[in-house]
Amino acid sequence: MFRQISGAMTAAFILGAMGACASKRMIPPDVDTVEMIFGASSEFQATDGRLRFYEYFCAINEDHGAELGDFRPCYDALRLPVQEQQPTKSTISLGIPRNRLRIFVVLGFGTDCVVPLIGAEKTLPDQARRLGQETSFVAVEGLASTARNARIIRDTVLSETSNDEDSRVVLIGYSKGAVDALDAIVTYPELASRVSAIVSVAGAIGGSALADDVSQSTANLLASIPGSGCTKSDEGAVEDMLPAVRDAWLENHPLPGTIRYYSIVTLPDPEHVSAVLKPSYDKLGKTDYRNDSQVLFVDQIIPRSTILAFLNADHWAIAIPIGRTHSILGSTLINHNDYPREVLMEALILYLAEDLP
Repeated sequence: MFRQISGAMTAAFILGAMGACASKRMIPPDVDTVEMIFGASSEFQATDGRLRFYEYFCAINEDHGAELGDFRPCYDALRLPVQEQQPTKSTISLGIPRNRLRIFVVLGFGTDCVVPLIGAEKTLPDQARRLGQETSFVAVEGLASTARNARIIRDTVLSETSNDEDSRVVLIGYSKGAVDALDAIVTYPELASRVSAIVSVAGAIGGSALADDVSQSTANLLASIPGSGCTKSDEGAVEDMLPAVRDAWLENHPLPGTIRYYSIVTLPDPEHVSAVLKPSYDKLGKTDYRNDSQVLFVDQIIPRSTILAFLNADHWAIAIPIGRTHSILGSTLINHNDYPREVLMEALILYLAEDLP
């Protein structure tokens, strides 16, 4: 147990140190509201799905959110609440949806390095299965290039859905996992034909400005921590997170029009950023205070996607339940790690089941 805690603390220090410096990638100085991402005139051309998602999230939270752990009131869990808008007046039906989804979760940069150290619970797949949705993690490599992980995603999805033609395949990509998922459906048309939707959760769609000042050799230290679950792989992760690389990729790789795209953005207020992530949050804040400690909010959005929510959570809190498994870390370095992830997962499933054709 001591070795596990020591390894987790070491990983936290390394990941935190990787955000110690950030180059300035300035946004237009006259942009002072997140609303600029919506509408045909925006470069993102995003659709606003926040109100309906908000209704699902809050209904679940009120009904049984307190039973699921890390409870937070709806107004505190979601930023920029939309109560001021008129309700959709559509019925909210909780429980098992009629439409069946086959969900694959793709984790992000270095996540497979730390999962064995934190003893992460499999709460999200378990919550999805309670709603009748089969869910599994894709075993991508946290220090690998998007090209390598795209192939892993392709092989995994096609293998596990070869005898299932009825359910809608959904890829949920966290952080760099969202980038890997997009690369996979662009590179492999046979995969794209099977996928109904891609959801970016705190996705590094436009890269991370932190990657400009991080070497792959520094990232590789994660593989050397006792108990780490990752290898150096092809050592392409950091380069593929560079904003210039991601911008060029998006420019030259049109996304398949047969797939629906959704973006969930992490946009914490300063009081919901863990101590170990404060340095990177402040560094990115010199460019834009609207960041989650790893990625600017504008870089989390898939072009022409439906934006479902702005979550009041930092980059780690939304996906890595360190606070639940390591009380010492949860009260010191990673002290704002609580988030109602199960409520989020359930709201997402019900929204997609309703929205996908």
